[in-house]
Amino acid sequence: STLLADYDVSDIWIIEADAMKFFIAGATGATGRHVATLLLQQGHHVVTVARNPAALQNEVSLYPNLKVAAGSLLDMADRELDTLISGCDGVISCLGHNLTFKGMFGAPRLLCREAVERMAHSIIRTRRQQAEQQPPTKFILMNTNGNRNRDLDEKLSIGDRLVVGIVRLLLPPHRDNELAAEFLRKDIGQNHPDISWTIVRPDGLVNSDQVSNYESFPSPVRGVVFNSGQVSRINVAYFMTRLACEASEWQKWMGQMPVVYNAE
Repeated sequence: STLLADYDVSDIWIIEADAMKFFIAGATGATGRHVATLLLQQGHHVVTVARNPAALQNEVSLYPNLKVAAGSLLDMADRELDTLISGCDGVISCLGHNLTFKGMFGAPRLLCREAVERMAHSIIRTRRQQAEQQPPTKFILMNTNGNRNRDLDEKLSIGDRLVVGIVRLLLPPHRDNELAAEFLRKDIGQNHPDISWTIVRPDGLVNSDQVSNYESFPSPVRGVVFNSGQVSRINVAYFMTRLACEASEWQKWMGQMPVVYNAE
């Protein structure tokens, strides 16, 4: 597990390299905005795409290293996406469905799965145009604790299995999350020359303004529906930015699906 003292993030960050460049999908969302801000505060470069760039107007005015392209990740041409992703050290996806009827049941039903595949293919295309071979690009996917890591023998209670099964049948976003994770786990796999990945599974998300103590585990240590825990969005964002920037944290969790909880 990982524990952090409750300090201002600028006091506890250790940068192991020069400024890096990251593409963030979902930077206008509650967690994605935290990820972007944390990276920008440390002097890294962030590129994102938004249907409404004005939603990030405050961040753009504060951070000259933020570039926001107008458009839709699923609708833009390959060459447009390649221009944004080219040269990035990592791609971070915080995409999710809006919790409205249209967001849950309307198109695109496979938002996360289709976006992950598009970004992965863009990484591969742009890297193979480079003359010099670089270490694999990091791909960090925010997912859900309700999704099992099928590489491990994860056990759910009977009640949790029943509820997750019903949710999978009735709510398209859950299946979308599962398919997005399975694309990285199976289609990209553990030894891809261009992409290495980590799938982050937060427990019940809550809001907070400060990074606080949190714990991360390879698998759930409590229920995913019954007896579940909580984790703040800013703690999830901080964990994801540590994965992006710290070599030791990446080596610890690369190719895994860590579960993150607020420390009790």
